[in-house]
Amino acid sequence: MTIPTVDLPDGVLLMDGGMGQELRRRGLKGPNTLWSSYALIADPAAVEAVHLDYIEAGARLIVTNSYSTTRRRLRDGGVEDRFAELNRLAGEVACRARDESGETVLIAASLPPLGITYQPGDVAPAEEAVPLYAEQAAVLAPYVDLFLCETLSSGAEGRAAAEGAATTGKPVWVAWTLEDTNSGRLRSGETIGEAAALLEGQPVSALLANCCPPESVTAGLPALAALGDRPFGGYANGFVPIPEGWDLRVHGDTPGRRDDLDPEAYAAHVARWIAAGARLVGGCCEVGPAHIARLRALIG
Repeated sequence: MTIPTVDLPDGVLLMDGGMGQELRRRGLKGPNTLWSSYALIADPAAVEAVHLDYIEAGARLIVTNSYSTTRRRLRDGGVEDRFAELNRLAGEVACRARDESGETVLIAASLPPLGITYQPGDVAPAEEAVPLYAEQAAVLAPYVDLFLCETLSSGAEGRAAAEGAATTGKPVWVAWTLEDTNSGRLRSGETIGEAAALLEGQPVSALLANCCPPESVTAGLPALAALGDRPFGGYANGFVPIPEGWDLRVHGDTPGRRDDLDPEAYAAHVARWIAAGARLVGGCCEVGPAHIARLRALIG
């Protein structure tokens, strides 16, 4: 099987930081059902500005603001009829930011959980999930270099997202969210090895851990490194531990921000990942442009 790939730098590729929390920090806090897609409706220029700030900070991969442009999210927000429009806009805005920056930057399309974030029990069966992922991927494909199937909490969720993304023929990366307990396991309780085994036969060219504490990424890196010669890495969040059963739509706000993960402290975690062989690093929720600028200085 031929696996599509993108050209990576010889060393470490610096990814961007979080989008949704950064938009909320800048005042774009709409209905929780819509999360970051609210900004595509209310102020697309603000999304472009976030992309540009990450590029200026040194990121050489940015991720489209399509985490919450799934049909279910938009249906819950009352705008499912804008599914194709908002996914296209997420891609267009990322492309505009790259063009305006004048930098050589990869664009990854975010393909998120179709259900509730961090909830492996809310994963649709493959026969439902794969067509939905393929539909979203088809809209985003003209604008991106690769697909980043991210914040996936179970092996089955990762498999469905990868299978749907692969229908485009573009490179596919998979990023799992790990338990906050530093176990190195997915939130489903599966090991990284067990989740990776479910990707057999899928053209996945990189594997990551994301949207969990940096300590959890550190705990998971040995298992990622053991999976072969694919590039691997991580991009952590800055949340306090996620309560069991947490759902933004129900609880009304994010879990809260840690006060011990300023750019310097976050960079110390990432330095450990790089020492362990990670080639793909960046940040997720609560990791902003200042953190990415510090990682740029770390990587050189």
